[in-house]
Amino acid sequence: MKRVICISLGSSKYDYEFNTEFLGQDFHVKRIGTDGDLRKAEALLVKWDRAADAFGIGSVKFPYTIGPKRLTEERTRQIENISKRIKTPVTTGANLRKVTFEWSIHHIQYNLNGFFTNARILVLSGMANYNLAKIISEYTDNITFADPILEHGIPKFLNSIKELELYANGVHEVLKYAPGKRLATSTMPIKTWNEYILRKAMQKNTMIMVPYHEFDEYLKVAGLEELGKKIVITSTVYDARVDFLRKRGVDMIIDNTPRILERVVGVNVLEAMIIAALGKPSAKITDDEFMEIISDQHLEPKIIYPQGEPRRINRFAFVIHPLSQNDFKKEKAVGMFTKIPGFVDTLEKVMAYSPPFIYSKITGVKSPTGMEAEGWLISVGGTPKQMLAHSPEFTYKRLLQAARMAKRLGAQIMGLGAFTKVVGDAGVTVSRQAEIPITTGNSYSASGALWAAADAVRRMGLIKVEKGKLLDAKAMVMGATGSIGAVCSRLLALVVNDLYLVGRQTAKLLALKKSIQDEHPGCKITLSTYADRYLKDMDIIVTTTSGAGKKILDITKVKPGCVITDVARPLDLSPEDVAKRPDVLVIESGEIELPGKVKMKNIGLPQGVAYACLAETIVLALEGRFEVFTVGRDIEWEKVKEIYRLGLKHGMKLAAISGHKGVYTDEDIQRVKELALEARGEKISKKEEKSRPDAGLRAAAAVKERKKADVKTKAVKKPAASSKASGKPKANFKDKKARASKEH
Repeated sequence: MKRVICISLGSSKYDYEFNTEFLGQDFHVKRIGTDGDLRKAEALLVKWDRAADAFGIGSVKFPYTIGPKRLTEERTRQIENISKRIKTPVTTGANLRKVTFEWSIHHIQYNLNGFFTNARILVLSGMANYNLAKIISEYTDNITFADPILEHGIPKFLNSIKELELYANGVHEVLKYAPGKRLATSTMPIKTWNEYILRKAMQKNTMIMVPYHEFDEYLKVAGLEELGKKIVITSTVYDARVDFLRKRGVDMIIDNTPRILERVVGVNVLEAMIIAALGKPSAKITDDEFMEIISDQHLEPKIIYPQGEPRRINRFAFVIHPLSQNDFKKEKAVGMFTKIPGFVDTLEKVMAYSPPFIYSKITGVKSPTGMEAEGWLISVGGTPKQMLAHSPEFTYKRLLQAARMAKRLGAQIMGLGAFTKVVGDAGVTVSRQAEIPITTGNSYSASGALWAAADAVRRMGLIKVEKGKLLDAKAMVMGATGSIGAVCSRLLALVVNDLYLVGRQTAKLLALKKSIQDEHPGCKITLSTYADRYLKDMDIIVTTTSGAGKKILDITKVKPGCVITDVARPLDLSPEDVAKRPDVLVIESGEIELPGKVKMKNIGLPQGVAYACLAETIVLALEGRFEVFTVGRDIEWEKVKEIYRLGLKHGMKLAAISGHKGVYTDEDIQRVKELALEARGEKISKKEEKSRPDAGLRAAAAVKERKKADVKTKAVKKPAASSKASGKPKANFKDKKARASKEH
């Protein structure tokens, strides 16, 4: 049996002794704490020399891997000198630590779908964790180092690996011998300010990297507000530290020390066991051999969830903009100025040049899978009118500014909303130049459009729906050759037997028709560049043109009971147009109910409901798909199906159908149906009358009216008992006699 003894400079109250099996060999492992007494540690090494197969030296502050070599800690040099005087191999675990820590970051990034991508990380000691931070910097630029504050009491953070390297090779060396640290850390105003900005930095970042050595000292200013819902990256996490972090609300702990044994042991013990098993000193064990052992033993970094259940929050951003001048009136900051005559036009032009700003934070999105997402709505100031008045490059510039802002916030993907996704090349240029993945959301917009239309048709009940059969209905897609229109056309071809495609480019219409009929030969397709010719016969109309204020559809020519799905942003139909036809159901499709208890500012939809393009961005964040998903004017049919499937997986639901006045209730839809039947000269059936949502209320009202009518009828038939009962004044007998004489 191999014997490994850990001589720790830490507390003796954590001593242990156990037997285990590793690399096919039996081991006896013993820990002896010296409570920081280096002389005692030296004596123990001499005492157990030759009685052990390998020594591990624990609770050692590892030498910095950055900066001049003379900055190596004196204690580490002393340990090296001691180890030269004994025969048994001695290790601090530094070699295994370097390999496993770097490997653990790559492993987590790969297995947890971009876990560190664009994450906001506060490194409390970049000097101690340089190698680890450098690996993470491959995935995110949002790294902040607190070395100047914690080492020298200087209220300054380092914001990149490059700044840390400059600090280590220059400033750190000078300040190490300067008397300023003692002054800065003892002067109350400076000390208080340093603690304040350090706490704020902890609150601001989502991950905090804490060195193993002096762990408690680094986190002495941190409480529930600083560590709540955070991810802590550290090593060799004992139960006491897990409990410490649990009480402070930490959601997740990443322990970079691979878990080999049931008991938590340090890297010095693990490396000593490898040395004993291989029978050669640490200096002769290569990184490749360490990696081979890690691979063969299927070693993984330890992930702990102190609160009891796994929790992960991915981050996204989404770009919005004012749809018209009316949106400026809703904002308190500028709303008062819109009352000045002529000022709104000026404001609209000025806002188009304004830099992006955060309109709202979105929190509370939680998938049934347990995954969570949070994000930011970033607004650019240009209305569609202003975007069209400038070149596409004008809008690209502001969208790239928004992408840089999103990256700084920690977003891992950004979506383009409303008119920003149709300007120029529909997101292609922005996706190429942005530093984070971009999606327009058009794949889910197309899916949501038909999802809403199908539900509206079912609830209207004017078209017979038979399971397994195509709808015997006529459907029209206006703007059929556009990105969303083409996919809507393909989706409708799956459910209706008579499809009308309207667009301006005849060549594209012909190509689209051939493509659809190759897939669905039985679908009858009619092409047109002029919609009015067929409007009166349509049962379903999907308008996707984004005409930016131009009149696209003459609603007065539409068939009563028609379901119009207005996918365009800005909308193709104005509230005034819709008001002209109360017998037509006009829905603003694409609204998706988000899973969880969602909180965000008003975007013109019910609470917890989002446009499909925003929902696509959120679905990708929940899935951990940080990639360019939908850009350009040609939407991939496979992606439309994929995002629909992913949406269902993460709990996305079709929201209550909304129109210009808000959500349609069952009563609202029934009223539209009744008006449509009346306009057609038809009547609602008795069966439908009984099944109406308000049938009970109507029946009760009818009974009440009948009772009132019966009371009135009886009152008329019943003879008046007296003139008093009739409400008339009592006649005088003499007057009656006088009238009779006069009449005679």
